[in-house]
Amino acid sequence: MLELLPEAMREPTVVAIPFFVTMLSLEAFAAWKLDREDDADGRPAKGAYEFKDARASLLMGLVSIGTSAFWKFLALFAYVALFSYVAPWQMPSGAWFTWVIGFVALDFLFYWSHRISHRVRLVWASHQAHHSSEYYNFATALRQKWNGSMGIIMWTPLPLLGVPPSVVFGVYSLNLIYQFWVHTERIGTLWRPVEFVMNTPSHHRVHHGSDPEYLDRNYAGVFILWDRLFGTFRQETFRPHYGLTKPVGTYNIWRLQTHEYLSIGRDVRAATTLRAKLGYVFGPPGWQPAATSQKPVTTR
Repeated sequence: MLELLPEAMREPTVVAIPFFVTMLSLEAFAAWKLDREDDADGRPAKGAYEFKDARASLLMGLVSIGTSAFWKFLALFAYVALFSYVAPWQMPSGAWFTWVIGFVALDFLFYWSHRISHRVRLVWASHQAHHSSEYYNFATALRQKWNGSMGIIMWTPLPLLGVPPSVVFGVYSLNLIYQFWVHTERIGTLWRPVEFVMNTPSHHRVHHGSDPEYLDRNYAGVFILWDRLFGTFRQETFRPHYGLTKPVGTYNIWRLQTHEYLSIGRDVRAATTLRAKLGYVFGPPGWQPAATSQKPVTTR
């Protein structure tokens, strides 16, 4: 199947699908055997699976394979042009240091892309789909967004600085594969040096929490050092409540992907000033004009 794609777009994530399925099956079996009772506050048990929720996550992940290929196909032309005609030098795609530089640089850009995705409502409208599940398990890791335009824009500095497009796509796929395993409640905390440097399940559970203490924290993909460096790190101190602050209340994958765009449209139409219209689009989720009677927007 990979042979049908241009060489620069062949994804390790496709090769990793059997690994995803195996790990998801093992976790679902463990949830069935170990945790059958909800918490005292009514939340799902740790690592629990709910059929409709998991099905929605898997379907969103399957569709994202096609949408991701579409966005990468568009990006391929721009990346090749930048790499071939603009970059001051060209790193060899077969050299180990090219992959190391590309991997670390992309993860740095991922941090900022992810942070923007939570702080700019138009971008959040796409990313929120990944946060819409109130369960936290390996199925949630596959609940991917369909609009990958933000990432394509954010990776542009890499070919511009001489990282081959094939390496850009390859290290991004490796970044996503790494992030799969951090979507679990079956792993507590790891050896302290690992927790200090790497993104781990404990750190990423915080990121998926809808509790006020956890909102907009731990944006890292692979290296949690970025959060420590830029002041967005938060240690896990209690089990998070997962999902959006305003649940969508549906398993319809189309609505899960598009409802925030519709909310933005309604808020922009209702706004009476240009500043308010721009704020609803480019402000953070939950932004409202000061001293207004307009209805609230959808919040994180």
